[in-house]
Amino acid sequence: MSPTDLPAKILVVEDDRNIAALIESYLADGGFRSVVAHDGHAGLAAARREAPDLIVLDLNLPGLDGAEVCREIRRESQVPILMLTARAEEIDRIVGFSLGADDYVVKPFSPRELVERIKAILRRTQAQAQAGAGGGEEHSGILRHGALVLDREKHKLTLAGDTVKLTPSEYKLLEALMTRPGRVFSRDELLDRLYEHGETVVERVIDVHLGKLRHKIEADAGNPHFIRTVHGIGYRFAETGED
Repeated sequence: MSPTDLPAKILVVEDDRNIAALIESYLADGGFRSVVAHDGHAGLAAARREAPDLIVLDLNLPGLDGAEVCREIRRESQVPILMLTARAEEIDRIVGFSLGADDYVVKPFSPRELVERIKAILRRTQAQAQAGAGGGEEHSGILRHGALVLDREKHKLTLAGDTVKLTPSEYKLLEALMTRPGRVFSRDELLDRLYEHGETVVERVIDVHLGKLRHKIEADAGNPHFIRTVHGIGYRFAETGED
């Protein structure tokens, strides 16, 4: 069996050993390989050492908390991250997404649902990778607006020639907007682009992702040139020649 034929590897960073063992068992039943770490420092080391396909990350960790682990991982990698925490408040979910998490599950949770969410995230990232590799005419080619260039064959964004690192969610949103400049997308439509299998999330997740994206590509995120807000409706990408 070649490395590409191996089941996806999931890193579980969870300090509660019973919960970690439960997740590990359900992952095995779902056909995944898993690696487990029980504190933030060990989780960060495992993320660097093991090159997992996805990380299940508890927010409340000893030593180095999950938020800081997520920040460090996002400085180095765009690996999908599913945040796992006992915090159910909306603001905590938004903070999780703002750190670069791709999904969020609140304890207590259904292990089966957790595995299905993992599968959904991996399907999305695999579809993006295939699109970036030239998966058909619809997904091929270059999207350009001035100095901003999205090469969908290479799955790469550059701004004035410099590579801009995007999370999977940021890439998918930017691709949708750049494909139809001037077209207004509602938040619900953009949510559908990110969560194609009906996952339940709050609308403000879109605002968080696009806010972080603006900081990466706009000279002045408070007065954006590329991604325009249409108040009360959603967002659109500027048309060519638009001031």
